[in-house]
Amino acid sequence: MPVNKSKAAFRTIAELAEEIGVATHVLRFWETKFEQIKPMKTSGGRRYYRPDDVKLIKTIRHYLYDERYTIEGVQKLFKEKGLKAILGEEIQKDFFEEAPQDIELETAARKILTQIKDELSALQTELKQALAEE
Repeated sequence: MPVNKSKAAFRTIAELAEEIGVATHVLRFWETKFEQIKPMKTSGGRRYYRPDDVKLIKTIRHYLYDERYTIEGVQKLFKEKGLKAILGEEIQKDFFEEAPQDIELETAARKILTQIKDELSALQTELKQALAEE
């Protein structure tokens, strides 16, 4: 069943696959063929697609499935015309940057995250000690 999310919300690979009508393995394959597809990944490898990723993937799907281009044809199109020309100027600025920008956290948020990290480290130490005693 489709999830009603805002257009600005991130999508999981399953949500995006269902939304555009392809299998999840197809999206993972496209990531290997189109260097422009760069979903955010958690440390566990779970993919989250930003709105710009969704727009790019929908465009790729359109060219492959509706316009009947080959993968090489779409790659050539992106190279010749450029993504900005194909997808439009309303794409987020960071979509085309090489490295992600550092995110500035407010002092309070940074303090909370540091406390959580310290608590997790303490729990990890306790767990190691408890396992060593067994």
